[in-house]
Amino acid sequence: MKCYDTNALLLLQEDAFKEKFFISSIVLNELEQIKTSKTKDEEVRWAARKILRLLADNEDKYEIELYKSHYDEEIKILDLPITDDSKIILCAREGFIKRGDGIFVTEDLACKKLAECIGLKTEYIRQEQDEEYTGYLVVTMSEEELAHFYATTLVENINEYGLLINQYLLIEFNGQIADKYKWTETGYEEVNFRTIESVMFGKVKPINEDIYQQCALDSLCNNQVTVLRGKPGSGKSYLALGYLISQLEKGKIDKIIVFCNTVAVRGAAKLGFYPGSKDDKLLDSQIGNFLASKFGDIAEVEKMINEGQLILLPTADIRGYDTSGMHAGIYITEAQNATIDMMKLMLQRIGEDCILVVDGDDLAQVDISEYAGSNNGLRRMSQVFRGKKFYGEATLKNIYRSKIAATADEM
Repeated sequence: MKCYDTNALLLLQEDAFKEKFFISSIVLNELEQIKTSKTKDEEVRWAARKILRLLADNEDKYEIELYKSHYDEEIKILDLPITDDSKIILCAREGFIKRGDGIFVTEDLACKKLAECIGLKTEYIRQEQDEEYTGYLVVTMSEEELAHFYATTLVENINEYGLLINQYLLIEFNGQIADKYKWTETGYEEVNFRTIESVMFGKVKPINEDIYQQCALDSLCNNQVTVLRGKPGSGKSYLALGYLISQLEKGKIDKIIVFCNTVAVRGAAKLGFYPGSKDDKLLDSQIGNFLASKFGDIAEVEKMINEGQLILLPTADIRGYDTSGMHAGIYITEAQNATIDMMKLMLQRIGEDCILVVDGDDLAQVDISEYAGSNNGLRRMSQVFRGKKFYGEATLKNIYRSKIAATADEM
């Protein structure tokens, strides 16, 4: 039987329950402290709350080894410091004596070494860091490497860099992006500079020929689903709405449906109850301010709603909604403010005849702690969808809103 320490349980979550195990009573105490600790970040507190719920729901799948006060003397005899780690290790040893041979599982290297010092068999698990996926890979090439790429890699369609389907390859040479391709089911495809024509928005094109915005527009024009990530002022909503409005104007979609979770900005005071209909309330919230700023004024937003061209749908009312047959462009804005369950629910509303654009900034603009870290819906969506033939993603890096906005990013 395995014995898990606190860090191992926090990391493994559901995976710990695949076979019966035991834990020290000290682990339970630590988890209770972690879930409300002001010195731990929200991701760790959320992991503690989640594993405690799992423990409560699966009481038949594990046992508790109680720590007894006289174990303190054993720890001193073993010449170990009297710490929670030492207490957990001693509980593990006592548990193995009662239950037979077993393995002590930890994510803490120091704890592993201490356990081995008193003769326990150990298993060390590492937390795999999800490398930040941007939708593109920047590769710096020398003159020789560039020649090899064009003569061999490109001609023979060799996926030398392990690109996912619809992931972009940005080739850097002499400090500049010299060329750009994307990897598809049939091999490399050159990425061309795109401009979208719109009556409302005019020409929608990459600002200052921004290479990352070029990738974003290419994905919007070629994929059923596109995720745009980036800092405030980097052009996420400019490209997303510009594209959706152009599709609406050309009759390629019949309406735009905005899924929105209208939460208050982190730390800001809430204004309380808004009177009126659903649309009145939404237009009085941040989604109304956002759309009015993009469309010119709130009257244009109201006009589109009245004509059935624009539907605003709060996530609170989304269960049971089905966009199949609507031939719509779905826009999930501020998607960083969604849990995995919320994002899953929104994505399950999307019909086959619809296109989807999702934007957000899960690194800096999460407004409620429940949406943070490994429970973030935008982050999880990226992990699950990347590499699918209908999906593309681009992280925008440059802030164009103003010098003030760019400088504020340094705060």
